[in-house]
Amino acid sequence: MDLTDFGAGAQYIAGRQSRGSGDAFQVVNPADGSVVEEISLASTGQVDEAVAAARAALPEWAGATPGARSEALTRLAAVLTDAAADLARVETAQTGKPIKLSTEFDVPGTVDNTAFFAGAARNLEGKAAGEYSGDHTSYVRREAIGVVGSISPWNYPLQMAAWKVLPAIAAGNTIVLKPAELTPLTSLMFARACTLAGIPDGVVNVVTGAGRVAGEHLVSHPDVAMVSFTGSTPVGKRVAELATATVKRTHLELGGKAPFVVFDDADLDAAVHGAVAASLINSGQDCTAATRAYVQRPLYDAFVAGVAELYRGIRLGDPLDPRTDLGPLVSFTHRDRVAGFVERARGYATVVTGGAAPAKGHDGTDLTRGAYYLPTLITGAAQDSEVVQGEIFGPVLVVLPFDSDDEGLRLANDTPYGLAASAWTGNVHRSLRATRELAAGCVWVNDHIPIISEMPHGGYKSSGYGKDMSQYSLDEYTQVKHVMFDTTAVARKDWHRTVFGDR
Repeated sequence: MDLTDFGAGAQYIAGRQSRGSGDAFQVVNPADGSVVEEISLASTGQVDEAVAAARAALPEWAGATPGARSEALTRLAAVLTDAAADLARVETAQTGKPIKLSTEFDVPGTVDNTAFFAGAARNLEGKAAGEYSGDHTSYVRREAIGVVGSISPWNYPLQMAAWKVLPAIAAGNTIVLKPAELTPLTSLMFARACTLAGIPDGVVNVVTGAGRVAGEHLVSHPDVAMVSFTGSTPVGKRVAELATATVKRTHLELGGKAPFVVFDDADLDAAVHGAVAASLINSGQDCTAATRAYVQRPLYDAFVAGVAELYRGIRLGDPLDPRTDLGPLVSFTHRDRVAGFVERARGYATVVTGGAAPAKGHDGTDLTRGAYYLPTLITGAAQDSEVVQGEIFGPVLVVLPFDSDDEGLRLANDTPYGLAASAWTGNVHRSLRATRELAAGCVWVNDHIPIISEMPHGGYKSSGYGKDMSQYSLDEYTQVKHVMFDTTAVARKDWHRTVFGDR
């Protein structure tokens, strides 16, 4: 099976690839506007077909031993490793991200996630069996929830597909995944890799369709027991609203506006380099990217100057060129949205560098056919301004000064979001306070952005709830059942007198 052959269509149901019966759609390379693939989107009927396939596969897969599911995921990791070059190339083609990001982060991270959940599949944790009442033995079972309906975003199509699929199927569930229609290709490759690894047909299904058609139908489907969504907070609210109609379990990983807090004893060089990397990864299209740098006043001017200097040296160009640092944004529509934030900010803040679409790349190539945007640094914005409070999701960093530690932490927490944050200091007491008081699901100290399979990823506040990766994620895809055995063999229990009779 050639994982890169999309000629059969963009739907993968019950182990077979097929064409959608909905509208035609073009997957476009945002680096040059070329068409990567022409596909047809899924109809609601195909969503029904995928859910039915997942439901039919559920008894066998849920009934498999943890060891059997673990072995299947181990084989999947090997299939993905063999396909690594193709996965990286297709990921770059559909998203525009630099090939060095695809090959060094997206693909190996996905393989590592797969290997982790192969091990985690054998570890269904619960309270130790015991006679907690004295007259009974109790224990806890962790069981599959059922069919999971998942919706993944366009910024990390391969990794987000894995984050949705792996814990769900490791726990014995089956899944219908709806990737973003802008970037569905590596999700389809992942599903086909599952088949090559011997995972039974119907366990992993992919429907590529529009959110308001396929997505809403999937979330509302009565045979879907759990919904997992990664995307913007407004859409996440709609997902939660639809899921309540059938009382589904929901898992929401939503927007972010991560603060980057630099105290006056921080290593300035490390903070400057960290801010540039953390704000520009994936062209800033990362919900944990550094977007608001709060710098204590003694370091503020030097920090702004250092970031501006590095920003001006970032190499924009062909994503397939291994020297390219920054690729385009995912589409011209999104590029224009990011530019709109910056243009409005000119009325109340200072654009230190960037703030435009480049004409030429680092090697002189024409970039006007792509959705490129220069790394943009903004200062002088008020805390309540749009550029500080709103999720821009592009290569834009806003820097604000603060005086006291109390003020810095207060400002860092002063948005609706709480997905990620970082604190930069050489003082252990400051770092402990920051990690305690920053209201975010992930807090880094003297770094910003690394993630690992063994640790959970998920937010506070309007950034949603639930965890991806780690054992915590596997647990969320299980149903907890308390089982209790009488140990006395006594027919008439003492507690029966509360209903009838005397002691």
